[in-house]
Amino acid sequence: MLQELVDLGRYPIDRPDSTAYRQLIGDLRRELEHDGCAVLPGFVHEAGLEQLLVEADAVAPKAHRSFNRTNVYFTKDDTSYGIGHPVRRFYDRSNAFVPADNFPGSGPLRRIYEFDGFLPFIRDALDEPEDRFFRYDDPLADVIINVVEEGQGFPWHFDTNNYTVTLAIQNAETGGAFEYAPDLRSSDDENFSAVRAVLDGNMQAVHRIDLQPGDLQIFKGRYALHRVAPVEGARKRYVGIFSFVDTEGMCGGVERTRQLYGRVLPHHYAREGRRADELLD
Repeated sequence: MLQELVDLGRYPIDRPDSTAYRQLIGDLRRELEHDGCAVLPGFVHEAGLEQLLVEADAVAPKAHRSFNRTNVYFTKDDTSYGIGHPVRRFYDRSNAFVPADNFPGSGPLRRIYEFDGFLPFIRDALDEPEDRFFRYDDPLADVIINVVEEGQGFPWHFDTNNYTVTLAIQNAETGGAFEYAPDLRSSDDENFSAVRAVLDGNMQAVHRIDLQPGDLQIFKGRYALHRVAPVEGARKRYVGIFSFVDTEGMCGGVERTRQLYGRVLPHHYAREGRRADELLD
């Protein structure tokens, strides 16, 4: 039962016909319209967090840890662009993701993601039509946990999926702030000049959030450049990630999947290029 995990009194996602639900959706839409991001503090209550932390500790050793250099698009170098172009700027990335096939339907993380009312709730908050909102059809990436250890972070990047919903499970002792520049690009414009400005250190367009365990974040990560600041201390930072897209059957790209999860399935080759825009990633 979802009430074992989620504070349904505060966030009545199981009662979409209620006045409280409509008020909640109105508040979230205003936040998302303002800067492409909305936060629901304490979405998962304390007892639910305990279950999620047990699951995260159990699967953390299965995370794919990678240490490499990547650009913001997770693509290979392209010499057709000039030196200094965002496509040709590569940054150290040290991070770890627990792939989705480690989370059974009976586990707390997937129970939230697959709850009948969760997708409609996220869709309502984003004000998207039913025919343009789907679960991410990626057997390695629809439900994952990001594990960040001391000294690690995540450099500037765009998400390959349109909508990312994150759940803070455990914070590091210090660090790990989420920074993002909303609406920096669109479905038909990479806006390389604005991306270059942020990479050059111009933080005028950048927002900063310090999420707390139990907080749910709804984020338009396809169009917002974002990063996670490095963490410090022995305690790992755990964040659950639920992904949604606007194209039915969409899956992660082969190159990006290999970088993030260390392996690629036949499903990824079969679905390569199945998306609604022509952006680099």
